Amino acid sequence: MTDPGLLQALDYILNHSDEATIDALSEAVDRRRRDLTVFGALGNIPDPQKMSKEISEKLNAGIGGGIESMKKSVRDMMVKILKEHAPELNKKQIDELCDSWLPKNSETKKGAAGSGLPPDVLLSMIEQFVAFSHGEMRESTDQGLREEMGAWPERYWNSFPPVIRQIITDYLKSKISDKDFKSQIVIALKI
Repeated sequence: MTDPGLLQALDYILNHSDEATIDALSEAVDRRRRDLTVFGALGNIPDPQKMSKEISEKLNAGIGGGIESMKKSVRDMMVKILKEHAPELNKKQIDELCDSWLPKNSETKKGAAGSGLPPDVLLSMIEQFVAFSHGEMRESTDQGLREEMGAWPERYWNSFPPVIRQIITDYLKSKISDKDFKSQIVIALKI
């Protein structure tokens, strides 16, 4: 165990974490385990940094170009990932998987909270927006988002459905607790 990053992370967890931080770390570990399970079954774990840059570029184009443009971008990205990590699938199988994960335009569901965005994407946007609003976002993260998207807080806010905006507003004005905020967001996103 000579990895300095691991030692630093363990020190932080064991000596400096409060309950909220431990909850966030637990969720991150659970998410990473799911990713390893899903992508490990495909035999190759994708580079998260590369994927996040691609997703950011796609979201940036999608938010600027409307919901249908975003859906097309997400679908194209899913096809690319499937072809890269499961080359044994034929076109029909890839289309069936994509259709089950993201319906075509004629079958479009409203998405999370009526936004048209997948729940995990919307949740990530909410987390970033709230962290920024509380002054808890790293400056480098904020700067990276601004380089990718410009005035990202306004773009995020405008893309949130009214119910999500209201929950965020109540939370930022301390009208609801952290626990109530999280449960209301989960209910609104139907996850």
